[in-house]
Amino acid sequence: MKEVIKFMKRFYIYCGKVWYINLAGMVLVSVLEGMGIFLLVPLLSVSGILKSSGSSFLMQYLPSFDDYSVKAILPIVLGIYVLVVVLQNIIQRKLSIFTISMHQGFIQEVRIKLYESLLYSNWNLFITKRKSDLINLLTIELARVNAGVGLFMQLLTSLIFTAIQIGIAFCLSPNITAFVLLSGLILAFFSRKFIKRSKLLGNKTSQLAQHYFAGITDQLNGIKDIKVNNLETSRLQWLTRLNDGMVQEQIDYARLKSDSQLFYKGASAILIAVFIYLSVNLFQGQAGQLLIILLIFSKLWPRFTGIQSSFEQLASYIPSFVNIHSLEEETKLAQESEAREMESERLELVNEIECRDVTFRYNQKEYHYALEDINLSIPANRMTAIVGKSGGGKSTLIDILTGLNQPEQGDVLIDGHRLSGENVKALRQSISYVPQDPFLFNESIRDNLLIVHPDASEEDIWGALEFSACAEFVRKLPNGLDTQIGDRGVKLSGGERQRLVLARAILKKPSILIMDEATSSLDTENESKIQMALERIKGSMTIIVIAHRLSTIRNADQVVVLEKGRIVQKGGFKQLAEGKGMFQHLLSKQIGNLS
Repeated sequence: MKEVIKFMKRFYIYCGKVWYINLAGMVLVSVLEGMGIFLLVPLLSVSGILKSSGSSFLMQYLPSFDDYSVKAILPIVLGIYVLVVVLQNIIQRKLSIFTISMHQGFIQEVRIKLYESLLYSNWNLFITKRKSDLINLLTIELARVNAGVGLFMQLLTSLIFTAIQIGIAFCLSPNITAFVLLSGLILAFFSRKFIKRSKLLGNKTSQLAQHYFAGITDQLNGIKDIKVNNLETSRLQWLTRLNDGMVQEQIDYARLKSDSQLFYKGASAILIAVFIYLSVNLFQGQAGQLLIILLIFSKLWPRFTGIQSSFEQLASYIPSFVNIHSLEEETKLAQESEAREMESERLELVNEIECRDVTFRYNQKEYHYALEDINLSIPANRMTAIVGKSGGGKSTLIDILTGLNQPEQGDVLIDGHRLSGENVKALRQSISYVPQDPFLFNESIRDNLLIVHPDASEEDIWGALEFSACAEFVRKLPNGLDTQIGDRGVKLSGGERQRLVLARAILKKPSILIMDEATSSLDTENESKIQMALERIKGSMTIIVIAHRLSTIRNADQVVVLEKGRIVQKGGFKQLAEGKGMFQHLLSKQIGNLS
Protein backbone atom coordinates (compact mmCIF):
# COMPACT_ATOMS: atom_id res chain seq x y z
CA MET A 1 0.00 0.00 0.00
CA LYS A 2 2.98 2.33 0.52
CA GLU A 3 3.43 2.71 -3.28
CA VAL A 4 -0.20 3.86 -3.54
CA ILE A 5 0.40 6.41 -0.76
CA LYS A 6 3.50 7.69 -2.61
CA PHE A 7 1.45 8.28 -5.75
CA MET A 8 -1.27 10.06 -3.79
CA LYS A 9 1.34 12.33 -2.19
CA ARG A 10 2.48 13.22 -5.72
CA PHE A 11 -1.14 13.82 -6.64
CA TYR A 12 -1.49 16.19 -3.69
CA ILE A 13 1.66 18.10 -4.78
CA TYR A 14 0.34 18.24 -8.36
CA CYS A 15 -3.03 19.68 -7.25
CA GLY A 16 -1.60 22.24 -4.83
CA LYS A 17 -4.15 24.58 -3.21
CA VAL A 18 -6.86 23.28 -5.55
CA TRP A 19 -6.83 20.12 -3.43
CA TYR A 20 -8.37 22.04 -0.52
CA ILE A 21 -11.11 23.46 -2.74
CA ASN A 22 -11.93 19.93 -3.86
CA LEU A 23 -11.87 18.74 -0.25
CA ALA A 24 -14.22 21.54 0.82
CA GLY A 25 -16.57 20.58 -2.01
CA MET A 26 -16.59 16.97 -0.83
CA VAL A 27 -17.47 18.05 2.70
CA LEU A 28 -20.29 20.31 1.47
CA VAL A 29 -21.76 17.60 -0.76
CA SER A 30 -21.60 15.03 2.03
CA VAL A 31 -23.30 17.42 4.46
CA LEU A 32 -26.10 18.09 1.98
CA GLU A 33 -26.50 14.40 1.22
CA GLY A 34 -26.76 13.63 4.93
CA MET A 35 -29.25 16.43 5.44
CA GLY A 36 -31.32 15.34 2.49
CA ILE A 37 -32.11 11.94 3.92
CA PHE A 38 -31.50 12.10 7.64
CA LEU A 39 -33.48 15.34 8.12
CA LEU A 40 -36.51 13.86 6.36
CA VAL A 41 -37.36 11.69 9.39
CA PRO A 42 -37.18 14.44 12.06
CA LEU A 43 -38.99 16.91 9.79
CA LEU A 44 -41.81 14.42 9.28
CA SER A 45 -41.77 13.64 13.01
CA VAL A 46 -41.96 17.19 14.34
CA SER A 47 -44.55 18.09 11.76
CA GLY A 48 -46.85 15.40 13.16
CA ILE A 49 -46.91 13.42 9.93
CA LEU A 50 -44.87 10.67 11.56
CA LYS A 51 -45.59 9.88 15.21
CA SER A 52 -42.49 8.84 17.13
CA SER A 53 -41.94 8.51 20.83
CA GLY A 54 -38.70 9.84 22.16
CA SER A 55 -36.62 12.59 20.79
CA SER A 56 -33.19 12.95 19.35
CA PHE A 57 -30.63 15.68 19.80
CA LEU A 58 -31.42 17.00 16.31
CA MET A 59 -35.18 17.05 16.80
CA GLN A 60 -34.88 19.38 19.79
CA TYR A 61 -33.67 22.18 17.54
CA LEU A 62 -36.26 21.85 14.78
CA PRO A 63 -39.35 24.11 14.77
CA SER A 64 -42.76 22.80 15.80
CA PHE A 65 -45.53 22.60 13.24
CA ASP A 66 -48.38 21.83 15.65
CA ASP A 67 -50.41 24.86 14.55
CA TYR A 68 -50.52 23.79 10.95
CA SER A 69 -52.40 21.06 9.21
CA VAL A 70 -50.62 18.03 7.73
CA LYS A 71 -51.84 18.99 4.23
CA ALA A 72 -50.14 22.36 4.54
CA ILE A 73 -46.96 21.07 6.18
CA LEU A 74 -46.28 18.16 3.82
CA PRO A 75 -45.38 20.31 0.73
CA ILE A 76 -43.04 22.45 2.86
CA VAL A 77 -41.26 19.45 4.36
CA LEU A 78 -40.93 17.69 1.02
CA GLY A 79 -39.92 20.94 -0.69
CA ILE A 80 -37.04 21.38 1.77
CA TYR A 81 -36.02 17.79 1.08
CA VAL A 82 -36.12 18.24 -2.71
CA LEU A 83 -34.22 21.55 -2.52
CA VAL A 84 -31.42 20.01 -0.46
CA VAL A 85 -31.14 16.95 -2.74
CA VAL A 86 -31.12 19.01 -5.97
CA LEU A 87 -28.52 21.42 -4.57
CA GLN A 88 -26.39 18.51 -3.44
CA ASN A 89 -26.49 16.88 -6.89
CA ILE A 90 -25.68 20.14 -8.71
CA ILE A 91 -22.60 20.65 -6.54
CA GLN A 92 -21.66 16.98 -6.83
CA ARG A 93 -21.86 17.14 -10.65
CA LYS A 94 -19.45 20.08 -10.80
CA LEU A 95 -17.22 18.47 -8.20
CA SER A 96 -17.07 15.20 -10.17
CA ILE A 97 -15.99 16.97 -13.36
CA PHE A 98 -13.46 19.01 -11.39
CA THR A 99 -12.05 15.89 -9.72
CA ILE A 100 -11.78 13.99 -13.01
CA SER A 101 -9.93 16.95 -14.57
CA MET A 102 -7.39 16.90 -11.74
CA HIS A 103 -7.10 13.13 -11.86
CA GLN A 104 -6.56 12.89 -15.62
CA GLY A 105 -4.17 15.85 -15.59
CA PHE A 106 -2.06 14.09 -12.97
CA ILE A 107 -2.02 10.79 -14.88
CA GLN A 108 -1.07 12.63 -18.07
CA GLU A 109 1.86 14.21 -16.24
CA VAL A 110 2.94 10.81 -14.86
CA ARG A 111 2.72 9.27 -18.34
CA ILE A 112 4.69 12.05 -20.05
CA LYS A 113 7.38 12.22 -17.36
CA LEU A 114 7.77 8.45 -17.34
CA TYR A 115 8.13 8.29 -21.12
CA GLU A 116 10.49 11.28 -21.11
CA SER A 117 12.61 9.60 -18.45
CA LEU A 118 12.59 6.40 -20.50
CA LEU A 119 13.66 8.21 -23.68
CA TYR A 120 16.61 9.82 -21.89
CA SER A 121 17.73 6.55 -20.29
CA ASN A 122 21.00 4.98 -21.35
CA TRP A 123 21.24 2.21 -23.90
CA ASN A 124 21.95 -0.43 -21.26
CA LEU A 125 18.39 -0.15 -19.93
CA PHE A 126 16.97 -1.04 -23.35
CA ILE A 127 19.24 -4.02 -23.93
CA THR A 128 18.39 -5.47 -20.51
CA LYS A 129 14.61 -5.07 -20.81
CA ARG A 130 12.19 -6.53 -23.30
CA LYS A 131 10.43 -4.02 -25.50
CA SER A 132 7.12 -5.77 -24.83
CA ASP A 133 7.59 -5.33 -21.06
CA LEU A 134 8.06 -1.59 -21.51
CA ILE A 135 4.98 -1.39 -23.75
CA ASN A 136 2.98 -3.31 -21.14
CA LEU A 137 4.11 -0.92 -18.39
CA LEU A 138 3.31 2.18 -20.45
CA THR A 139 -0.15 0.90 -21.43
CA ILE A 140 -1.81 -1.79 -19.30
CA GLU A 141 0.02 -1.17 -16.03
CA LEU A 142 -0.26 2.61 -16.29
CA ALA A 143 -3.97 2.25 -17.07
CA ARG A 144 -4.36 0.16 -13.90
CA VAL A 145 -2.53 2.84 -11.93
CA ASN A 146 -4.93 5.37 -13.44
CA ALA A 147 -7.87 3.29 -12.26
CA GLY A 148 -6.23 2.89 -8.85
CA VAL A 149 -5.80 6.65 -8.39
CA GLY A 150 -9.44 7.18 -9.36
CA LEU A 151 -10.51 4.48 -6.94
CA PHE A 152 -8.45 6.04 -4.16
CA MET A 153 -10.19 9.37 -4.79
CA GLN A 154 -13.57 7.65 -4.61
CA LEU A 155 -12.46 5.94 -1.41
CA LEU A 156 -11.41 9.26 0.10
CA THR A 157 -14.77 10.75 -0.90
CA SER A 158 -16.60 7.81 0.69
CA LEU A 159 -14.61 8.20 3.90
CA ILE A 160 -15.48 11.91 4.12
CA PHE A 161 -19.15 11.28 3.33
CA THR A 162 -19.30 8.44 5.84
CA ALA A 163 -17.65 10.49 8.61
CA ILE A 164 -20.14 13.33 8.19
CA GLN A 165 -23.10 11.00 7.92
CA ILE A 166 -21.95 9.26 11.10
CA GLY A 167 -22.01 12.64 12.82
CA ILE A 168 -25.56 13.33 11.61
CA ALA A 169 -26.61 9.79 12.53
CA PHE A 170 -25.29 10.32 16.06
CA CYS A 171 -27.58 13.33 16.32
CA LEU A 172 -30.54 11.14 15.36
CA SER A 173 -29.67 8.12 17.50
CA PRO A 174 -26.32 7.65 19.25
CA ASN A 175 -27.11 4.09 20.32
CA ILE A 176 -28.03 2.82 16.88
CA THR A 177 -25.08 4.60 15.27
CA ALA A 178 -22.64 3.16 17.80
CA PHE A 179 -24.01 -0.31 17.08
CA VAL A 180 -23.52 0.20 13.31
CA LEU A 181 -19.95 1.44 13.85
CA LEU A 182 -19.10 -1.54 16.00
CA SER A 183 -20.56 -3.83 13.36
CA GLY A 184 -18.47 -2.07 10.71
CA LEU A 185 -15.26 -2.66 12.68
CA ILE A 186 -16.12 -6.33 13.02
CA LEU A 187 -16.80 -6.46 9.29
CA ALA A 188 -13.39 -4.87 8.54
CA PHE A 189 -11.63 -7.45 10.70
CA PHE A 190 -13.19 -10.44 8.94
CA SER A 191 -12.82 -8.96 5.43
CA ARG A 192 -9.01 -8.83 5.55
CA LYS A 193 -8.81 -12.19 3.80
CA PHE A 194 -10.68 -10.76 0.79
CA ILE A 195 -8.16 -7.90 0.50
CA LYS A 196 -5.25 -10.35 0.65
CA ARG A 197 -6.78 -12.57 -2.05
CA SER A 198 -7.42 -9.50 -4.21
CA LYS A 199 -3.75 -8.46 -4.04
CA LEU A 200 -2.64 -11.95 -5.10
CA LEU A 201 -5.02 -11.81 -8.05
CA GLY A 202 -3.58 -8.40 -8.95
CA ASN A 203 -0.12 -9.96 -9.16
CA LYS A 204 -1.50 -12.66 -11.42
CA THR A 205 -3.13 -10.03 -13.66
CA SER A 206 0.17 -8.15 -14.09
CA GLN A 207 2.06 -11.35 -14.91
CA LEU A 208 -0.51 -12.53 -17.46
CA ALA A 209 -0.52 -9.13 -19.17
CA GLN A 210 3.28 -9.19 -19.33
CA HIS A 211 3.33 -12.68 -20.89
CA TYR A 212 0.59 -11.72 -23.35
CA PHE A 213 2.36 -8.57 -24.54
CA ALA A 214 5.69 -10.38 -24.82
CA GLY A 215 4.26 -13.22 -26.88
CA ILE A 216 2.09 -11.09 -29.17
CA THR A 217 4.91 -8.59 -29.81
CA ASP A 218 7.40 -11.32 -30.66
CA GLN A 219 4.96 -13.12 -32.93
CA LEU A 220 3.86 -10.02 -34.84
CA ASN A 221 7.51 -9.03 -35.30
CA GLY A 222 8.19 -12.51 -36.67
CA ILE A 223 4.91 -13.05 -38.51
CA LYS A 224 6.72 -13.67 -41.81
CA ASP A 225 8.77 -16.51 -40.27
CA ILE A 226 5.63 -17.92 -38.64
CA LYS A 227 3.78 -18.07 -41.94
CA VAL A 228 6.70 -19.34 -44.02
CA ASN A 229 7.45 -22.10 -41.49
CA ASN A 230 3.76 -22.99 -41.04
CA LEU A 231 3.79 -22.22 -37.30
CA GLU A 232 0.27 -20.79 -37.07
CA THR A 233 -1.12 -23.81 -35.21
CA SER A 234 1.56 -23.84 -32.51
CA ARG A 235 1.22 -20.06 -31.97
CA LEU A 236 -2.55 -20.42 -31.67
CA GLN A 237 -2.05 -23.17 -29.10
CA TRP A 238 0.20 -20.84 -27.12
CA LEU A 239 -2.50 -18.16 -27.08
CA THR A 240 -5.15 -20.72 -26.12
CA ARG A 241 -3.11 -21.81 -23.10
CA LEU A 242 -2.52 -18.21 -22.04
CA ASN A 243 -6.17 -17.36 -22.63
CA ASP A 244 -7.20 -20.22 -20.34
CA GLY A 245 -5.19 -18.54 -17.60
CA MET A 246 -6.86 -15.19 -18.32
CA VAL A 247 -10.33 -16.77 -18.21
CA GLN A 248 -9.53 -18.49 -14.91
CA GLU A 249 -8.26 -15.17 -13.54
CA GLN A 250 -11.56 -13.46 -14.36
CA ILE A 251 -13.48 -16.36 -12.82
CA ASP A 252 -11.36 -16.01 -9.67
CA TYR A 253 -12.14 -12.28 -9.59
CA ALA A 254 -15.86 -12.98 -9.99
CA ARG A 255 -15.71 -15.63 -7.26
CA LEU A 256 -13.88 -13.27 -4.91
CA LYS A 257 -16.37 -10.48 -5.54
CA SER A 258 -19.39 -12.73 -5.13
CA ASP A 259 -17.94 -14.23 -1.93
CA SER A 260 -17.29 -10.81 -0.42
CA GLN A 261 -20.71 -9.48 -1.48
CA LEU A 262 -22.39 -12.54 -0.02
CA PHE A 263 -20.54 -11.94 3.23
CA TYR A 264 -21.35 -8.21 3.33
CA LYS A 265 -25.01 -8.54 2.40
CA GLY A 266 -25.54 -11.53 4.64
CA ALA A 267 -23.96 -9.69 7.56
CA SER A 268 -26.11 -6.65 6.80
CA ALA A 269 -29.35 -8.62 6.79
CA ILE A 270 -28.46 -10.44 10.04
CA LEU A 271 -27.50 -7.21 11.84
CA ILE A 272 -30.67 -5.38 10.77
CA ALA A 273 -32.85 -8.33 11.81
CA VAL A 274 -31.10 -8.68 15.18
CA PHE A 275 -31.30 -4.98 15.97
CA ILE A 276 -34.96 -4.65 14.98
CA TYR A 277 -35.77 -7.72 17.04
CA LEU A 278 -33.99 -6.30 20.07
CA SER A 279 -35.60 -2.87 19.55
CA VAL A 280 -39.13 -4.27 19.33
CA ASN A 281 -38.95 -6.96 22.02
CA LEU A 282 -36.59 -5.43 24.56
CA PHE A 283 -36.97 -1.69 24.06
CA GLN A 284 -40.60 -1.56 22.82
CA GLY A 285 -39.53 0.43 19.77
CA GLN A 286 -42.14 2.55 18.01
CA ALA A 287 -42.64 2.88 14.26
CA GLY A 288 -40.57 6.04 14.12
CA GLN A 289 -37.66 4.39 15.91
CA LEU A 290 -37.80 1.41 13.57
CA LEU A 291 -37.77 3.80 10.62
CA ILE A 292 -34.68 5.53 12.04
CA ILE A 293 -32.99 2.14 12.50
CA LEU A 294 -33.68 1.20 8.89
CA LEU A 295 -32.64 4.64 7.69
CA ILE A 296 -29.29 4.62 9.49
CA PHE A 297 -28.54 1.07 8.41
CA SER A 298 -29.55 1.79 4.81
CA LYS A 299 -27.26 4.84 4.64
CA LEU A 300 -24.27 3.86 6.73
CA TRP A 301 -23.98 0.13 6.12
CA PRO A 302 -23.63 0.40 2.30
CA ARG A 303 -20.90 2.98 2.94
CA PHE A 304 -19.01 0.51 5.11
CA THR A 305 -19.40 -2.35 2.65
CA GLY A 306 -18.53 -0.01 -0.24
CA ILE A 307 -15.33 1.08 1.52
CA GLN A 308 -14.39 -2.55 2.10
CA SER A 309 -15.05 -3.39 -1.56
CA SER A 310 -12.94 -0.40 -2.63
CA PHE A 311 -10.06 -1.61 -0.47
CA GLU A 312 -10.31 -5.02 -2.14
CA GLN A 313 -10.23 -3.54 -5.63
CA LEU A 314 -7.44 -1.14 -4.71
CA ALA A 315 -5.39 -4.06 -3.40
CA SER A 316 -5.61 -5.69 -6.84
CA TYR A 317 -4.00 -2.57 -8.37
CA ILE A 318 -1.07 -2.46 -5.90
CA PRO A 319 1.23 -4.62 -8.14
CA SER A 320 0.79 -2.10 -10.96
CA PHE A 321 1.73 0.78 -8.65
CA VAL A 322 4.82 -1.20 -7.61
CA ASN A 323 5.79 -1.94 -11.25
CA ILE A 324 5.40 1.67 -12.41
CA HIS A 325 7.31 2.96 -9.39
CA SER A 326 10.11 0.45 -10.08
CA LEU A 327 10.37 1.59 -13.71
CA GLU A 328 10.51 5.23 -12.59
CA GLU A 329 13.34 4.42 -10.19
CA GLU A 330 15.23 2.44 -12.85
CA THR A 331 14.98 5.23 -15.40
CA LYS A 332 16.16 7.79 -12.81
CA LEU A 333 19.30 5.74 -12.23
CA ALA A 334 19.79 5.20 -15.97
CA GLN A 335 19.62 8.83 -17.10
CA GLU A 336 22.32 9.65 -19.66
CA SER A 337 22.72 13.30 -18.75
CA GLU A 338 21.01 16.11 -16.92
CA ALA A 339 22.21 18.57 -19.59
CA ARG A 340 19.29 17.91 -21.94
CA GLU A 341 19.33 21.48 -23.21
CA MET A 342 22.56 20.67 -25.10
CA GLU A 343 20.57 18.61 -27.60
CA SER A 344 20.01 21.65 -29.80
CA GLU A 345 23.78 22.23 -30.13
CA ARG A 346 25.98 20.44 -32.62
CA LEU A 347 29.48 19.14 -32.03
CA GLU A 348 31.57 19.38 -35.20
CA LEU A 349 34.47 16.92 -35.50
CA VAL A 350 37.65 18.73 -36.53
CA ASN A 351 40.57 16.35 -36.00
CA GLU A 352 39.72 12.84 -34.85
CA ILE A 353 37.78 10.41 -32.72
CA GLU A 354 40.14 8.45 -30.51
CA CYS A 355 39.63 5.28 -28.50
CA ARG A 356 42.24 5.04 -25.80
CA ASP A 357 42.57 1.67 -23.98
CA VAL A 358 38.82 1.05 -24.30
CA THR A 359 37.51 -2.10 -22.62
CA PHE A 360 33.85 -3.06 -22.35
CA ARG A 361 31.66 -5.98 -21.33
CA TYR A 362 27.88 -6.15 -21.16
CA ASN A 363 27.76 -7.95 -17.83
CA GLN A 364 30.21 -7.04 -15.10
CA LYS A 365 29.91 -10.57 -13.69
CA GLU A 366 31.07 -12.18 -16.94
CA TYR A 367 34.71 -12.83 -17.74
CA HIS A 368 34.19 -12.40 -21.49
CA TYR A 369 34.88 -8.90 -22.86
CA ALA A 370 33.02 -7.57 -25.90
CA LEU A 371 35.90 -5.11 -26.48
CA GLU A 372 39.37 -5.23 -24.94
CA ASP A 373 42.25 -2.75 -25.10
CA ILE A 374 40.96 -0.87 -28.13
CA ASN A 375 43.34 1.87 -29.29
CA LEU A 376 42.11 3.52 -32.44
CA SER A 377 42.17 6.87 -34.20
CA ILE A 378 39.40 7.73 -36.66
CA PRO A 379 40.50 10.81 -38.63
CA ALA A 380 37.97 13.50 -39.45
CA ASN A 381 36.62 13.73 -43.00
CA ARG A 382 38.02 10.30 -43.90
CA MET A 383 36.40 6.91 -44.47
CA THR A 384 37.13 4.22 -41.86
CA ALA A 385 35.89 0.66 -42.36
CA ILE A 386 35.43 -1.83 -39.51
CA VAL A 387 35.35 -5.48 -40.52
CA GLY A 388 35.57 -8.91 -38.93
CA LYS A 389 33.64 -12.07 -38.23
CA SER A 390 30.20 -11.97 -36.64
CA GLY A 391 30.46 -11.43 -32.90
CA GLY A 392 33.84 -9.73 -33.23
CA GLY A 393 32.64 -6.52 -31.55
CA LYS A 394 31.97 -4.26 -34.55
CA SER A 395 28.50 -3.03 -33.50
CA THR A 396 29.63 -2.78 -29.87
CA LEU A 397 32.45 -0.45 -30.97
CA ILE A 398 29.91 1.74 -32.78
CA ASP A 399 27.77 1.85 -29.62
CA ILE A 400 30.84 3.04 -27.71
CA LEU A 401 31.69 5.69 -30.32
CA THR A 402 28.15 7.10 -30.23
CA GLY A 403 28.01 7.12 -26.43
CA LEU A 404 25.26 4.50 -26.20
CA ASN A 405 27.55 2.40 -24.00
CA GLN A 406 30.25 3.70 -21.67
CA PRO A 407 33.66 1.98 -21.55
CA GLU A 408 34.37 -0.04 -18.43
CA GLN A 409 37.96 1.14 -18.78
CA GLY A 410 39.58 3.70 -21.04
CA ASP A 411 38.16 6.76 -22.78
CA VAL A 412 36.65 7.94 -26.05
CA LEU A 413 38.04 11.35 -27.02
CA ILE A 414 36.44 13.78 -29.48
CA ASP A 415 39.12 16.20 -30.66
CA GLY A 416 40.93 15.54 -27.41
CA HIS A 417 37.88 16.02 -25.18
CA ARG A 418 36.52 13.04 -23.26
CA LEU A 419 33.11 11.85 -24.44
CA SER A 420 30.74 12.12 -21.48
CA GLY A 421 27.13 12.84 -20.58
CA GLU A 422 27.74 16.56 -21.04
CA ASN A 423 28.66 16.38 -24.71
CA VAL A 424 27.22 13.08 -25.94
CA LYS A 425 23.94 14.73 -27.00
CA ALA A 426 25.83 17.37 -28.96
CA LEU A 427 27.87 14.64 -30.68
CA ARG A 428 24.72 12.78 -31.73
CA GLN A 429 23.38 15.95 -33.28
CA SER A 430 26.23 15.68 -35.77
CA ILE A 431 25.80 11.91 -36.38
CA SER A 432 23.61 10.09 -38.87
CA TYR A 433 23.28 6.35 -38.30
CA VAL A 434 22.15 3.82 -40.92
CA PRO A 435 21.50 0.42 -39.24
CA GLN A 436 21.60 -2.99 -40.83
CA ASP A 437 17.93 -3.48 -40.00
CA PRO A 438 16.35 -0.27 -41.35
CA PHE A 439 13.54 1.24 -39.29
CA LEU A 440 10.79 3.37 -40.81
CA PHE A 441 7.65 4.80 -39.22
CA ASN A 442 4.16 3.89 -40.40
CA GLU A 443 3.78 7.23 -42.15
CA SER A 444 4.53 8.74 -45.54
CA ILE A 445 7.97 8.85 -47.14
CA ARG A 446 8.00 12.62 -46.64
CA ASP A 447 7.22 12.28 -42.92
CA ASN A 448 9.94 9.67 -42.49
CA LEU A 449 12.50 12.00 -44.05
CA LEU A 450 11.45 15.24 -42.36
CA ILE A 451 11.68 13.72 -38.88
CA VAL A 452 15.45 14.43 -38.89
CA HIS A 453 15.22 17.81 -40.62
CA PRO A 454 11.71 19.37 -40.35
CA ASP A 455 12.73 22.49 -42.30
CA ALA A 456 14.22 20.66 -45.27
CA SER A 457 13.22 22.00 -48.67
CA GLU A 458 11.94 19.91 -51.59
CA GLU A 459 15.33 20.34 -53.21
CA ASP A 460 17.07 18.98 -50.11
CA ILE A 461 14.70 15.99 -49.98
CA TRP A 462 15.16 15.05 -53.60
CA GLY A 463 18.91 15.57 -53.35
CA ALA A 464 19.04 13.03 -50.50
CA LEU A 465 16.87 10.63 -52.50
CA GLU A 466 19.16 10.97 -55.53
CA PHE A 467 22.20 10.31 -53.35
CA SER A 468 20.74 7.05 -52.02
CA ALA A 469 19.38 5.89 -55.41
CA CYS A 470 15.78 6.31 -54.17
CA ALA A 471 14.54 9.06 -56.46
CA GLU A 472 13.55 6.79 -59.34
CA PHE A 473 11.35 4.39 -57.36
CA VAL A 474 9.80 7.21 -55.27
CA ARG A 475 8.71 9.05 -58.44
CA LYS A 476 6.97 5.88 -59.62
CA LEU A 477 4.91 5.50 -56.45
CA PRO A 478 1.20 6.48 -56.68
CA ASN A 479 1.53 9.46 -54.32
CA GLY A 480 5.25 10.06 -54.59
CA LEU A 481 6.67 11.47 -51.37
CA ASP A 482 3.25 11.29 -49.71
CA THR A 483 2.91 7.53 -50.19
CA GLN A 484 2.13 5.67 -46.95
CA ILE A 485 4.70 2.87 -46.52
CA GLY A 486 3.07 0.75 -43.79
CA ASP A 487 4.36 -0.63 -40.50
CA ARG A 488 8.19 -0.51 -40.53
CA GLY A 489 7.99 0.25 -44.26
CA VAL A 490 6.49 -3.16 -45.08
CA LYS A 491 5.09 -1.89 -48.41
CA LEU A 492 8.64 -1.37 -49.69
CA SER A 493 11.27 -3.96 -50.54
CA GLY A 494 14.22 -4.54 -48.23
CA GLY A 495 16.56 -2.68 -50.54
CA GLU A 496 14.14 0.25 -50.90
CA ARG A 497 13.81 0.54 -47.13
CA GLN A 498 17.57 0.52 -46.68
CA ARG A 499 18.10 3.20 -49.31
CA LEU A 500 15.32 5.34 -47.83
CA VAL A 501 16.96 5.20 -44.39
CA LEU A 502 20.24 6.20 -46.04
CA ALA A 503 18.46 9.16 -47.68
CA ARG A 504 17.14 10.20 -44.28
CA ALA A 505 20.65 10.05 -42.86
CA ILE A 506 22.02 12.25 -45.64
CA LEU A 507 19.14 14.75 -45.29
CA LYS A 508 20.29 15.44 -41.74
CA LYS A 509 23.56 16.79 -43.24
CA PRO A 510 25.76 15.11 -40.65
CA SER A 511 29.44 15.62 -40.07
CA ILE A 512 29.73 11.93 -39.09
CA LEU A 513 27.97 9.21 -41.14
CA ILE A 514 27.86 5.71 -39.62
CA MET A 515 26.74 2.84 -41.85
CA ASP A 516 26.18 -0.54 -40.21
CA GLU A 517 25.89 -3.02 -43.10
CA ALA A 518 23.86 -0.35 -44.88
CA THR A 519 24.35 -1.87 -48.35
CA SER A 520 23.74 -5.52 -47.43
CA SER A 521 20.25 -5.58 -48.99
CA LEU A 522 21.23 -3.76 -52.17
CA ASP A 523 21.76 -5.33 -55.58
CA THR A 524 25.07 -4.86 -57.37
CA GLU A 525 23.87 -1.91 -59.45
CA ASN A 526 22.50 0.10 -56.52
CA GLU A 527 25.49 -0.81 -54.37
CA SER A 528 27.71 0.63 -57.06
CA LYS A 529 25.64 3.83 -57.08
CA ILE A 530 25.96 4.17 -53.31
CA GLN A 531 29.73 3.62 -53.53
CA MET A 532 30.01 6.37 -56.12
CA ALA A 533 27.90 8.69 -53.96
CA LEU A 534 30.11 7.99 -50.94
CA GLU A 535 33.15 8.83 -53.05
CA ARG A 536 31.61 12.20 -53.87
CA ILE A 537 31.07 13.11 -50.21
CA LYS A 538 34.46 11.83 -48.99
CA GLY A 539 36.37 14.73 -47.52
CA SER A 540 33.19 16.58 -46.50
CA MET A 541 32.26 14.30 -43.60
CA THR A 542 33.66 11.49 -41.45
CA ILE A 543 32.40 8.12 -42.70
CA ILE A 544 32.48 4.98 -40.55
CA VAL A 545 31.36 1.77 -42.27
CA ILE A 546 30.75 -1.69 -40.84
CA ALA A 547 30.86 -4.17 -43.70
CA HIS A 548 30.81 -7.91 -44.29
CA ARG A 549 30.74 -7.35 -48.05
CA LEU A 550 34.34 -6.18 -48.44
CA SER A 551 33.84 -4.90 -51.98
CA THR A 552 31.96 -1.91 -50.51
CA ILE A 553 35.04 -0.62 -48.66
CA ARG A 554 37.67 -0.66 -51.43
CA ASN A 555 37.99 3.13 -51.22
CA ALA A 556 38.27 3.29 -47.43
CA ASP A 557 41.16 5.35 -46.09
CA GLN A 558 41.51 3.00 -43.13
CA VAL A 559 40.41 -0.57 -42.47
CA VAL A 560 40.18 -1.90 -38.90
CA VAL A 561 39.88 -5.66 -38.39
CA LEU A 562 38.28 -6.90 -35.16
CA GLU A 563 38.40 -10.42 -33.81
CA LYS A 564 36.97 -11.45 -30.44
CA GLY A 565 36.84 -7.86 -29.27
CA ARG A 566 40.43 -6.98 -30.18
CA ILE A 567 41.98 -5.06 -33.07
CA VAL A 568 44.09 -7.63 -34.93
CA GLN A 569 44.85 -5.58 -38.04
CA LYS A 570 44.75 -1.96 -39.12
CA GLY A 571 45.76 -0.23 -42.36
CA GLY A 572 44.73 0.58 -45.92
CA PHE A 573 42.56 -1.78 -47.99
CA LYS A 574 45.30 -2.62 -50.51
CA GLN A 575 47.91 -3.04 -47.79
CA LEU A 576 45.80 -5.52 -45.82
CA ALA A 577 44.61 -7.35 -48.94
CA GLU A 578 48.17 -8.03 -50.08
CA GLY A 579 49.41 -9.05 -46.64
CA LYS A 580 48.65 -12.03 -44.44
CA GLY A 581 46.17 -12.24 -41.63
CA MET A 582 42.45 -12.11 -40.88
CA PHE A 583 41.55 -9.53 -43.55
CA GLN A 584 43.24 -11.44 -46.36
CA HIS A 585 41.49 -14.61 -45.13
CA LEU A 586 38.06 -12.94 -45.18
CA LEU A 587 38.71 -11.41 -48.59
CA SER A 588 39.89 -14.68 -50.14
CA LYS A 589 36.80 -16.49 -48.83
CA GLN A 590 34.47 -13.90 -50.40
CA ILE A 591 36.32 -14.03 -53.72
CA GLY A 592 36.20 -17.81 -53.60
CA ASN A 593 32.45 -17.78 -52.93
CA LEU A 594 31.89 -15.41 -55.85
CA SER A 595 33.87 -17.61 -58.22
